[in-house]
Amino acid sequence: MRPAISTILFVVFLTLACPCRAPAQETSPVVQLPAPGEAEKQALLDRVIANQKKNEQAQLIYERVERVESRKGPPGTGPEVKITRSVPAGTGTAHIPLGSEGKPADNTAYRSDLEKLEKSLLWASDNGRSQREAYDKVDKKQKERADLIDAARNAFIFTYMGHEKRADRVLVKFRMEPNPSFKATNRATSIFAKVRGFVWVDELAAQLARAEIEVTEDISIGGFLAKIYKGSHLMQERYEMAPGVWFPSYAQYDFDGRRLFVSFAIHERTFYSQYRYVGPPKEALVTIRAELGKLRANVAEP
Repeated sequence: MRPAISTILFVVFLTLACPCRAPAQETSPVVQLPAPGEAEKQALLDRVIANQKKNEQAQLIYERVERVESRKGPPGTGPEVKITRSVPAGTGTAHIPLGSEGKPADNTAYRSDLEKLEKSLLWASDNGRSQREAYDKVDKKQKERADLIDAARNAFIFTYMGHEKRADRVLVKFRMEPNPSFKATNRATSIFAKVRGFVWVDELAAQLARAEIEVTEDISIGGFLAKIYKGSHLMQERYEMAPGVWFPSYAQYDFDGRRLFVSFAIHERTFYSQYRYVGPPKEALVTIRAELGKLRANVAEP
C-alpha cells in the first residue's frame, strides 16, 4: 500500500539512532506582516510550483538516510524501526540496511550491498538499448509527477491564513481546499477533490516548507481493490538540504482503510537525514568505488 499512499502525498503537492530533525517544529504567529495581494500570492505559488519540480529532479542525484518507524498494531504497540541508506542508481534507488545507530551493522553484508550498487551504477552508466528504455520509463514517471504538480495549482483554492516563524525563517500559511470548478482528467487528479489541509511556504525561498493533509472522503485505489478511509492524515516537513534544494526532513502517515476484505492501519513516521550529492550514475560510481576501496583496504590490513 505504501506506493499508493506516497502517490496521494505527492498529488497534494509533496511527492518520508541516525541524527535527524525533530518532527513538526513549532511555528509562531507573525501578526505585523501584511497579507499578500492576490497577484503577489499567485506569483508566489507559481514560484513554489516551479521550485517543487526542481526538487523532484534533484532527488535523483542526492542520497539520504531514512529512519522509518512503523506501527501496524493497536495503540500502544511498539513501532518497527528500519534504517536505510537510499542511493539513487539511475533508473532506481538502492536501499542499503543500516544498524540502529545509522551505521553498518555487518561490514561484510554492507560491502556486499555496495558491490551490488556498484554493478547497478555501472549498468546505468552504459548507453545500450535496455538502458535507454529504462530511462524512458523514468522520464515518463517524472513527467507524470510534474503534470500532477501543475494540476494541483488549479485543483485547490489557497486562502491566506497569516505569517508564522519557524526558527529564523518566515513562513506564509495557506488553507488548501478543493476548487469546485476543477475538472479531474484521470484517477490521480480525482483524488484532489477528496483532501484538504494547510501548507506553509517559505516566502523568501518560495519553497514548500510544511504540509498537513486530511482525507475528507474515502479514496479507492487500484480499481476498488483497496480503499483509504476518510479521516486519514499525513504531514511533511521540508528544509533546505543543499543550496537552493529543499527535501523532506520528516513525514508522518496515519491511514486507515481496507485491502480487498481485510482492514489495515498504517501509522508511520519517517526521518530523513544526511543528504549528500552523488550525481548521475557515472559520478555516483566514482564515489561508491572510492568507498569500496577503503572498505577493502581495511579488510586487507593485518
